[in-house]
Amino acid sequence: MKKNKVIIIGSGLSGLLNGCILSREGFEVTILEKEPEPGGNLKTFRYKNHEFETGVHYAGSLGPGQVLNRYWKYFGLTDRIRVRRLDQNGFDHILIGTEEFQHAQGLDKFSAILEPLFRNATKGLDRYVSALREIASAFPLYNLELPAGHREIQYAAQSARLFFTELDEWKSFNDPSVSMGSVLAGNNFLYAGSPVTPLHVSSLIHHSFISGAYRFVGGSGQIATILADQVRLNGAKIITSGGVVSIDYHDGNFQVKTVSGEIFRAPLLVSSLHPAMTLSMLNPLLLRRSYRQRIESLAGTVSSFILFLTMKPGTFPYFNYNVYYHKNANVWTESELTGDAWPAMYLLSMGCNGNDQKFADVVTLMTYMKFEEVKKWEYTGSGKRGSEYLDFKNDRALRLLDLAGKQFPGLIHAIDHITISTPLTYRDYTGIPEGSLYGIAKDFTRPELTTLTARTKVPGLYFTGQNTNLHGLLGVTIGSVLTSGEIIGLDHLLGKIKNC
Repeated sequence: MKKNKVIIIGSGLSGLLNGCILSREGFEVTILEKEPEPGGNLKTFRYKNHEFETGVHYAGSLGPGQVLNRYWKYFGLTDRIRVRRLDQNGFDHILIGTEEFQHAQGLDKFSAILEPLFRNATKGLDRYVSALREIASAFPLYNLELPAGHREIQYAAQSARLFFTELDEWKSFNDPSVSMGSVLAGNNFLYAGSPVTPLHVSSLIHHSFISGAYRFVGGSGQIATILADQVRLNGAKIITSGGVVSIDYHDGNFQVKTVSGEIFRAPLLVSSLHPAMTLSMLNPLLLRRSYRQRIESLAGTVSSFILFLTMKPGTFPYFNYNVYYHKNANVWTESELTGDAWPAMYLLSMGCNGNDQKFADVVTLMTYMKFEEVKKWEYTGSGKRGSEYLDFKNDRALRLLDLAGKQFPGLIHAIDHITISTPLTYRDYTGIPEGSLYGIAKDFTRPELTTLTARTKVPGLYFTGQNTNLHGLLGVTIGSVLTSGEIIGLDHLLGKIKNC
């Protein structure tokens, strides 16, 4: 029989995972990637012999028997990737003002370490941990089960912020201005940064990390390399420097044109690009204007400002955990700050080169930044934004370093070189409108409208990636399984994954 053909746009995690599934199932797969190498945000970039993560800082649920571990066995990743487990007593350190709190791995240990730090904390922590367990159980695909019962909708329609603020009655012993709610919300850019984030987003992500938090030794680029090799072994093609410029449909096939003028044809098309970007390239006659307008109207999540720091050898200690610093307990408005009030928080994370690492080779400092801050340079290209933009970047870099230096006095003097990323940098690299960190913002007031299905209104066209499920490695993995499941049968696919 002639193989079914499918074109996949984008070779980030979702593109490679779908390519791996469909090529294994006998499809003739062609993956089109705009960059010279596959990988998307999985890729690291190299500077002065050091690897920097572009989008992956740590992963959850990678331990034996845990959910991401089980999914990744099917893709041949589990036994080949190199990881280091983060500190089990505190994979994330939450610093609020002068107070420090640790999020431990394992739900029982998580509660035991936080309980002594809050007044009468048992009831509040029990409420939170019980919610994590219940919500994780309500989403079948997080347990490798077929969707059934639809219990998950009740959590997609609840506010994460409201849930956390209801925990504010439990106060820190040392500083009553710091509540349990702000500490529990303090280690995620999305649900502490958006008032409309649904409860299930925060809960599934945090449950994943508490189950088991890991860094990738040598960087997450190894994931892209392994998957790309597997896809090619299955007979699929990966066309690099093949950015897509238009999508049409003729005689039962999508016709996808790349920047080189080459045209690829297939009856099935899977796009890992932002949905609005995908539809902007599609012949407008192929779908209703109302559908396009609905997708284009969906708000994106906040963007970021990042400092990639190369460290002088042996000068700054390696932390086997991440640090989330907040100036004060009002973690809810930090993403909205601009001008002199910016920044009010940051994530400090480190690259990992082995299990015996003593000093940091590279450090990432990351904070919120609204796209409006760089909007005046929106239509300029990289390297052509002028001196005013350079002054802006340098000023903001100094501000962020000053904030981090107050908590870590040795940091600034240990820096050898700084590379700066703004929302424009992230937009240009990922192709996501306005450099949104997590794509389309899920909204608990409109869960059906802001959670896109893999199957689109155009027959044969499918979406994949963080916009069809959740962000992060686990969310994108499950979203990719959903997409391929629409094509080959989800029951069939889950059965194969569970039997690995």
